[in-house]
Amino acid sequence: MTDGDVETVSKRGQWVNRVIGEPERSQSFRSKEEAIDAGRELAATLGTRHRVIESDETGVITDEDEVAEVDHDAGSPVDPADPGDGTVPERGRGSEP
Repeated sequence: MTDGDVETVSKRGQWVNRVIGEPERSQSFRSKEEAIDAGRELAATLGTRHRVIESDETGVITDEDEVAEVDHDAGSPVDPADPGDGTVPERGRGSEP
């Protein structure tokens, strides 16, 4: 592949179109079909080639670099015991004041 060519690849459960030599043009998609269609269009617009790198879909989007899940609205780690309804999660006996 040469600079400007478009590759469609699976990356951590998402399908990504990346432009060789231009990482700022990368785009992510939920489905392989969406990514392939967009990759073909982008390559046609750029006048370059498009290549699909085959990979099995896992159905799971993951972020291998993220250690703890973060609540992006609050900017803090998510408590797995939190029921998500605004109430305080119940803790083990003796933890209440």
